[in-house]
Amino acid sequence: MGKNKQVKIQTDAKETGKEDTANNKKELNGDDTPKPTDPLKEMEEKVEHLRKEAAESHDRLLRVAAEFENYKKRVAREMKDFKNFANESFVKAMLPVVDNLDRAIESSRTDKGVNNSMVEGVNMTLKEILKVFEQFGIKRFESTGNTFDPSLHQAVMQEETDLFPENTVSKELQKGYMIHDRLLRPAMVVVSKKIAKPENRENSTQKKENE
Repeated sequence: MGKNKQVKIQTDAKETGKEDTANNKKELNGDDTPKPTDPLKEMEEKVEHLRKEAAESHDRLLRVAAEFENYKKRVAREMKDFKNFANESFVKAMLPVVDNLDRAIESSRTDKGVNNSMVEGVNMTLKEILKVFEQFGIKRFESTGNTFDPSLHQAVMQEETDLFPENTVSKELQKGYMIHDRLLRPAMVVVSKKIAKPENRENSTQKKENE
């Protein structure tokens, strides 16, 4: 009995040895056989990977630099606008004072009994205010004789005249002002139009009466 068992164990050991030998051959010759590595190829792959990372980092750096440059330009522009237009509200509040000085000087030209020294004092005051305005980029602009421009002029009426071409500012009722390159206040003006012929006037009058 013991001998038979010993023979069986030896037989099983041989079979196991055969299986191990077969498996070893399969591992060496089959699909699971580890392939030899190529150091040069691995190095090339690493270099390519690092090159892509460097290119991405460079692109990110360029974007950040561009955004920072745009930010600096925007801040500089905002600071310039603030400096140029910080006094806009104050100047607008002062314009009615300047208008009154203009009217006083204008009315003195037709008043023979006016005190000339007083008029001169008002005129000097107006000039000083306008000088201060110019220091802050505020200038008045002339409109009389210029073509009507709705971006600069506020038309309050039209008048028939042959002294100016049609659609021209014939009178300036209130001065217009610019603050640097921006309109501070439009000029209040009268705009010229052609003098209607007598027959046209009669037809226009009859038309209005019929209406």
